[in-house]
Amino acid sequence: MSDPTPRPVRVRFAPSPTGYLHIGGARTALFNWLFARKHKGVFILRIEDTDQKRYTAEAEQDFKDSLHWLGLNWDEGPDVGGEFGPYRQSERSEMYQQWANWLIDNGYAYRCNCTAERLAGLRKEQGKQKVRIGYDRHCRDLNLGPDCGEYVVRFKMPVDGETTVYDEMRGNISFQNADLQDLVLLKSDGLPTYHLANVVDDHFMEISHIMRADEWIATAPLHARLYQAFGWEMPKIAHLPVILSPSGKGKLSKRDQAFEEGGTKILVQVREFREAGYLPEAVVNFLTNVGWAFGDDREEFTPEEAMERFELKDINPSAGKLPFDKLVWLNNQYIMMMAPDALAEKIKPYLEADGLVVDMDKLKAITPYIQERIKTLSEASEWLAFLFKAEITIDDPVQLIQKNMDVDSTLRALKASYDTLKGLGDFSHEQQEKAMRALAEQMGLKAGQLFGSVRVATSGQPVSPPLFQSMEVLGKDVSLKRIEDAIKLLMIDD
Repeated sequence: MSDPTPRPVRVRFAPSPTGYLHIGGARTALFNWLFARKHKGVFILRIEDTDQKRYTAEAEQDFKDSLHWLGLNWDEGPDVGGEFGPYRQSERSEMYQQWANWLIDNGYAYRCNCTAERLAGLRKEQGKQKVRIGYDRHCRDLNLGPDCGEYVVRFKMPVDGETTVYDEMRGNISFQNADLQDLVLLKSDGLPTYHLANVVDDHFMEISHIMRADEWIATAPLHARLYQAFGWEMPKIAHLPVILSPSGKGKLSKRDQAFEEGGTKILVQVREFREAGYLPEAVVNFLTNVGWAFGDDREEFTPEEAMERFELKDINPSAGKLPFDKLVWLNNQYIMMMAPDALAEKIKPYLEADGLVVDMDKLKAITPYIQERIKTLSEASEWLAFLFKAEITIDDPVQLIQKNMDVDSTLRALKASYDTLKGLGDFSHEQQEKAMRALAEQMGLKAGQLFGSVRVATSGQPVSPPLFQSMEVLGKDVSLKRIEDAIKLLMIDD
């Protein structure tokens, strides 16, 4: 069973920055953060950069930026400090070598100088013999010294009996030692593998609980044996379930970036969610629901509400689909809850990314009228670009012609609209609508016919924010100029 001894809660998110932060990694960080906050503990960011061939500074910066964007700020770590640092594994190499040597000196590990050629030949022969692929413990009892040439350090796993690891979500998990291998702890370049580094770091950083992906279950017995060899108390451990694609056809973690599934673009990296215009509050809410449930049939809640209820035992250990459609719904809910001016500030960078020069007064004035209609911030450009362009382009004059109308009737409608709107002293949307509805009735047109032609004339698109609010924001002169241009376009086409 789990060790009931209470310890101050200290948890860590320990990524290897070899690529941008994946949504599965973000979920792991989130669950650690929630657990720390619930128990008034410490959330640590540790950079596991011992894979120097694949490490990139850009990826590390992306991890930090993405965590900050999600609001998952750490209490100890790079750029923050703390009494248990350094928090970058490449700066702790002497410690790993020290403890690797301790294991050798005390009979728990050994040096292995098998060449890459020998290991390749071994795997090839094992394949031919159709036996389990793995190291054959050739160097286990040779007692090689540090002068044996280039070598790695391997752990001496027991060869009989079993090793049992208690998982906070799954209970006891037992492994037959005969099926386990003597894995590498220290590489030939002197840097540790994950197995040694995470055990040493977690001990000296006084980590109380480990929440990590369930891909590490297979090596949990090695970690348990390492703690046993050192005589250290092992942190409580929980292996988080795999996140599947929305269809459930495969692990999401195998994909490096966005992909199409069933006609829907599925985002994978946290930066992709940000670029697509999702709000961090919605993404956090969404991720909290992947493998854990708030209860009371509630889908929408704050991190503060979630952390009050968050417990490891309530995480579902089974792999679950990523309900991407739920994120779209949640994001729209969060957009609708925002103060319009705050939403306008969030929308502005997406408009500017599309090359638009944004007038904030216009944007703040129109934002309330699209707030319920957009699902992501990036969608705002489709609705609002016409407001910030000096001129618009109507790709096909036919767009101006509404149902049951022709060129002549459309020209008459637009000319009458021009005259009516020009005659208004008050260009408020209320006065526009009043005058235009009267005009439609006078001309024997349905309001949708008249308004549709004017909408395309002033915005260049068949769908826009409410017509009269849009023209109020555009201003009288610009609105009239665009209607006049539409009339000229129809006359030329005619």
